[in-house]
Amino acid sequence: MVLPMKQVLRKGLKDIVVDEVPDPVLMPGHVLVRPLYSLISSGTETASIHQDSVLKEVADNPSHVRLVWDVMKAAGPLRTLAEVRAKFTEYAVLGYSGAGVVAAKDSRVEDLELGTRVAYGGEGTGHGETILVGRNLVAKVPAEVPFEHACFATLGSIAMNAVRTADIGLGDVVAVIGLGLVGQLVAQLVKLQGSVVMAIDLKSDRVELARQLGADHSLGGESLRAQVGTITGGRGADCVIVAAASKSPAPAQQALEICRDRGRIVIVGAVGLEFPWNEMYLKEIQLFMSRAYGPGSYDPAYEKQGQDYPFAYVRWTENRNMQEFLRLLSAGRISLAPLITHQYPLAEAAQAYQTILDPASGSLAVLLRYPAADQKDPTQSFTPRFRVDSAVPVEAARGELQVALVGAGNLARWHHLPNLKKIPKVRLRAVHSASGARGKSYARRFGADYCCSDYGEILKDAAVDVVLIATRNPQHGAQALAALAAGKHVFVEKPMALTLAECREICAAVARTGKQLTVGFNRRFAPFYREQKKHLARRAGPAVVTCRINSPGISGSYWMADPASGGAILGEACHFVDLMYWLLDSEPVSVSAYSLPAGQKDPIGENNMVACFRFADGSIGNLTYATAGSKTSGGERVEVFAQGLGVFTEDFKRLGVRTGARSDRSSIWGDKGYAQQLAAFIASIREGRLGEVTARDGARATIGCLAMLESARTLAPAAIDLEAALEPGSTA
Repeated sequence: MVLPMKQVLRKGLKDIVVDEVPDPVLMPGHVLVRPLYSLISSGTETASIHQDSVLKEVADNPSHVRLVWDVMKAAGPLRTLAEVRAKFTEYAVLGYSGAGVVAAKDSRVEDLELGTRVAYGGEGTGHGETILVGRNLVAKVPAEVPFEHACFATLGSIAMNAVRTADIGLGDVVAVIGLGLVGQLVAQLVKLQGSVVMAIDLKSDRVELARQLGADHSLGGESLRAQVGTITGGRGADCVIVAAASKSPAPAQQALEICRDRGRIVIVGAVGLEFPWNEMYLKEIQLFMSRAYGPGSYDPAYEKQGQDYPFAYVRWTENRNMQEFLRLLSAGRISLAPLITHQYPLAEAAQAYQTILDPASGSLAVLLRYPAADQKDPTQSFTPRFRVDSAVPVEAARGELQVALVGAGNLARWHHLPNLKKIPKVRLRAVHSASGARGKSYARRFGADYCCSDYGEILKDAAVDVVLIATRNPQHGAQALAALAAGKHVFVEKPMALTLAECREICAAVARTGKQLTVGFNRRFAPFYREQKKHLARRAGPAVVTCRINSPGISGSYWMADPASGGAILGEACHFVDLMYWLLDSEPVSVSAYSLPAGQKDPIGENNMVACFRFADGSIGNLTYATAGSKTSGGERVEVFAQGLGVFTEDFKRLGVRTGARSDRSSIWGDKGYAQQLAAFIASIREGRLGEVTARDGARATIGCLAMLESARTLAPAAIDLEAALEPGSTA
């Protein structure tokens, strides 16, 4: 019997559990690793374990109160309370440093073979029996290096990047403040640079350990400035590397005290940064921040998509730092055995974390040992399991529709899943997520029969009647087509598709299978928008529509901002192409659009656009979509003018009607129509009638947005002909 993988998870705010989750699915440019050992990062990982009471946490971090208040203003008190309560039970992944063997690899990874000994890193990889990791975060382990030491590669590269950032050399006097695990590694690497090492910590045993591992001077206690002055002839340290973890600014201020004029301070630990301006100015101190493992850190193109930086221009990337650290280990230049204080089997991970959190334990490096360490060939018995059933599966009631969620994101947790629970004779059958931990967390919370990491598990499940797709935009089209082909009804979040070809395929698949497909155009179901449409139905002639949307959150490195993934126009402005059509009951026939200059990183020009639409009934509509605004600017305002009539809605919270008289209504918490749309879709399936939003509506919105982008690119009007565009073989 193949058992699911086990993973270390934080449950709620402080509990550590080892639970079964689905194995990850191999992705392009990635490998699957079967770990033998992993290293717990005592600073980073325990920082997310909140041992104090909730009241104390809030008192120490008053920004949490502000965050909850802002969320409550948007979502309302009941939904916000539900999410706050969920924080006490949901799962989070811990860990990012380990070593094992390659168990599976994508065909594009040509320099690794199955069974290759590797160290791995990367935020979110975690402590688990199967790890999915991008090629640039995997480094080959030399034969002389045991797995117990190879699992230090990530922490070692963090220390190495700090030393590189310090730019030290022969004869430099370098103070290392904070002799935890990273600090001890920093001290050894500084010694290898030919510098004089002054090791500093409040704990005398750690100072002594650093001295045994090669530090030239071990310092502690009071009068630190005087001790450093004696060693340096009164000049102070050339460089101070702060590897401490403290909310207090004391370590950073201590670094300033002992640093010489025009010296350097490098921050690698999480410490408060408050410096006396006068002393920083008089000493003309250079302050550097060392970010993670080195160049490539937090860059999705490097870590996820495998785009390496040119060797000639970026000599030391995070992967090359990992490789170099492993080389130093193989050459015996770094000593790790004295740093390893505890080792636990994976099943006892909770005790391992308790040991780290207990000051009396004297822990430093704490390792987790995996069952694969006891196997002669960990890859031979590797059979991934992509589905994990709930402890107590529930049999569906007669006539009950069963829904599978695909994509465990915020929209699903805040809206779709809570709304689903309120619909009679509908239940959540399954949750699919690329993250096993998140899928398991959602399945537990909302009562699903199982969670899975492979979409194929959903498609082959005959019990699933409806697939609710809430994944990232580029996945919508293919996943919707696969679900239709498998005989499922589909609720797909907007946009339905990103290309004209996908629109044609989906519309054809709906007609061929007879299954229903709806698109998440929730504004059609929002109360204030429905009232706006009701007033417009009485107009006698063409209308003028203006939609103004300010979305500053869709910017920078946020995935939805990337034009390659549809950007803000295909991903969000599609709402308003559909909304204008729906309000007017008239097809768009052409559009002229202009954007900010393309090719800029931020603000992204293609995401900031003004477009003027012409409709078949003579109406005109203006769509202004901006991501370059501020969060304090207005959000969403849609205003329509017809003969003797003006109607506007704003942020789902205000409705204004202007005829011979003025009428205004408002709501504290806006109703965005999510619940009503989901309920209406389920009802249309039960009653065997066409839903209010169809695949044709999804295609219209995508085609309209593609026309906007084309017009902005060519600086010429673009025609929109839905019938011609959806005709098989058409080039429209």
